[in-house]
Amino acid sequence: MESTGGHRPILVIGGTGKTGRHVVDRLRRRGKEVRALSRSTPVPFDWFDESTWKTAVSGAGAAYLVDAQNEHAAERMRAFAPFAVAQGVERLVLLSARGWADSGDPGMLATEDAVRDSGGAWTILRPTWFMQGFAEDDLMRAPVLAGEVRLPAGDGLEPFIDTEDIAETAAAVLTREGDEGCTYELSGPRALTLAEAVAAIAEASGRPVRYVPVSEEEYVAGLVADGTPEDAARFVARLWGWLRDGEDAHLSDGVQRVLGRAPVDLTDFVRRAAAAGAWAG
Repeated sequence: MESTGGHRPILVIGGTGKTGRHVVDRLRRRGKEVRALSRSTPVPFDWFDESTWKTAVSGAGAAYLVDAQNEHAAERMRAFAPFAVAQGVERLVLLSARGWADSGDPGMLATEDAVRDSGGAWTILRPTWFMQGFAEDDLMRAPVLAGEVRLPAGDGLEPFIDTEDIAETAAAVLTREGDEGCTYELSGPRALTLAEAVAAIAEASGRPVRYVPVSEEEYVAGLVADGTPEDAARFVARLWGWLRDGEDAHLSDGVQRVLGRAPVDLTDFVRRAAAAGAWAG
């Protein structure tokens, strides 16, 4: 059944981002009117300039939001979410992360709490690490191209997820009834070590690339030497540490529950990415 937002535009805040652009595409394939927003769009949206908010949300029926997980994310969401609901946005879909819930740190769920407290209908999506990180994110892609992926993840397992699956799931819950108040954890169909994931990339791309486990201190030092602020480097190392310690090894069934099909396997993703030239050059 179509959502209560009817034929009103759907906001995608961060519409050119890692998941946002795919959500925009999936919604348009469904024939929906989409308002993709960022600071540089014709109708601008800036989390830190509240004067941009009213025009950006005017007339919209639903919104796709992303938890930036930075020092301002929860505070900005706590201001924006009830504002959007008061302006008539009936449905909020937040992209969070499975790791925030698994961390045991309530503070990492503060942005989720802000959406739940907004007064509107909400759905939370919690994915695992993105498969696209190996192909699109320089933090991961550059080491692949260099032939050596050095991470403090040990032999830990991760059920990487395709962002296309995230986008299709988001598009579904943005445009139908029945997902209000639901939290869906999203993962790929099987958990792999980084060595297995990198070996799949090597086979699909024909590039000589290997995974080398390193200590957190060595990893942080390398990021800092490349210009990453130390606090940010330690945060990323902490995330890889969860994987190393087995916190991410379990599978989640959110894609199956929402879409009625299995999620994409990493082997299929890397073949598709290699054919598209993700690791060419």
